[in-house]
Amino acid sequence: MQFTWLSRWQPQVLGLLRVVAALLFLEHGTAKLFAFPTALQGMPDPMPPMIVAASWLEIILGILLLIGLFTRLAAFIASGEMAAAYWIGHFPRDPWPVANMGDAAILFCFVFLYIAAAGPGAWSVDGSRGGDRSR
Repeated sequence: MQFTWLSRWQPQVLGLLRVVAALLFLEHGTAKLFAFPTALQGMPDPMPPMIVAASWLEIILGILLLIGLFTRLAAFIASGEMAAAYWIGHFPRDPWPVANMGDAAILFCFVFLYIAAAGPGAWSVDGSRGGDRSR
């Protein structure tokens, strides 16, 4: 059975992927900086400047991705941040993602890389102002 009929929903599904990934990304930043909706376990106090900077990136880029503004650039930067987070913060603990708790960083990296290439999808500021008419 082919699922080609689903292709007509591609812009909406891409937009939904962008929104959900952005909300989760934003949540990581707010959890680190503001302990909202909960404090992250194992965060050093005070946090090193690199983690503070990463948290602000997650908040700012998460908001941009959520509303779909400067989507491709924001997604590309977020993808790079997650690649760096994996190699700097997770990989040195253990080479296996399941053991080093780097699964989310890898998924964020590749989801954001896809969004950078594919565009914002439906329901974006970029699309509504003619900045990105991707599909």
